[in-house]
Amino acid sequence: MSIANLPLNALRAFEAAGRQLSFSRAAEELSVTAAAVSHQVRGLEERLGHELFRRRHRALELTAAGHLLLPGLAEGLSTLEYSVSRLSMLDNESRLVITADPTLAAKWLLPNLQAFQDSYPDLDVHLSSSSNVIDLHQQKADIALRYGAGNYEGLHAEALSQDYMTPVCNPSLLKGEHPLRKPEDLSHHTLLHDESWGYMGAVPDWSMWLKAAGVEGVDVSRGPHFDVAVMALEAAAMGRGVALMPRALVIDDLAWGRLIAPFDLTLQLDCRVYFVCVPQALERPAVAAFRGWVKEMAARTYLPPDNTAD
Repeated sequence: MSIANLPLNALRAFEAAGRQLSFSRAAEELSVTAAAVSHQVRGLEERLGHELFRRRHRALELTAAGHLLLPGLAEGLSTLEYSVSRLSMLDNESRLVITADPTLAAKWLLPNLQAFQDSYPDLDVHLSSSSNVIDLHQQKADIALRYGAGNYEGLHAEALSQDYMTPVCNPSLLKGEHPLRKPEDLSHHTLLHDESWGYMGAVPDWSMWLKAAGVEGVDVSRGPHFDVAVMALEAAAMGRGVALMPRALVIDDLAWGRLIAPFDLTLQLDCRVYFVCVPQALERPAVAAFRGWVKEMAARTYLPPDNTAD
C-alpha cells in the first residue's frame, strides 16, 4: 500500500497512542478527544488490513503489526517534524539556545562562555539553566549539556569529560581550634551534603569518600542537605562546612582561592558531562561551532587529579 493513501492525522494518532499505550493520553498530547483518536486508529487499521491494538479494559496492547509499524513511523514523523521546523531556521540561523544544569551552567560554562562569544560575535547565544528534561525534538533548545550516563535515545550524545568528586572548603578551615589537615579532622567540621545528583544513581557521597580515605568514626548523617549543588558550594565558600563536589564545578573557585581542596583523594564519577542535540542539528554551523569549542574547553578543564581512588 502506498503511504499516499494513509491519512497523516491517523498515523499521528496511532504513533501517540502506541507510544503512550492510551487513547486518552494520546488525545491530551494531540489536543483532541479520546474518541477522535480511537476513530482515527480504527480507520487506519481498516486501510492497512491489520489490527494495531488489542483493546483491553482500560488498557491497550500493541499487536505484532503494531509493534512492526510503530518504530519506523515514530522515526519518520520525528524526521518530518524536524524538517518542517528547519524552515524557521532560515530566519534564525544566528540564534543558538543552550540548556544546562544550573550549577554546570553557573560554575563551568558561564565563566568560559565569553571566549566562545568572542570567537563567534555574530551568534546570538541564549543560555537556559534548568534541571528539567528538555525535548530537543520540539526545538526548546538547540543543545543540552547534562551530567548523565549517556542514555539519550534518539539523540546525538558525546561525552565531554570524566569528572572526580573532591572535598572543598573555605581556606579559613585550615586554621582555628580544629584545623583541617587530615581526613580524620572532618569529625570536628560540618559536612555539607549535595543531593542534586540523586537522579543519576550511585554518585560518591561522604560515606564512600571517608571509606576510601580509611577514616572511621565520622557521623555522615550530620550536616545540612541541599538539593541544588550551587547552594552547597556557596555554603562551603562561606565557611559553613566541607562539601564533596565534582572538580570541574570548583576549578575556578580553586584557582581564585575562594575554595581549597584540603585533601588529594578524589573519587571518580560514573556519570559524565554530555553534549546532546538532535542528530540533524549537527549540520547547523552554529551547533557545529559550539560543539568543537566545548570539546576543546572540556579537554582543558577536566584534567584527572593525581590521587584518585578506584
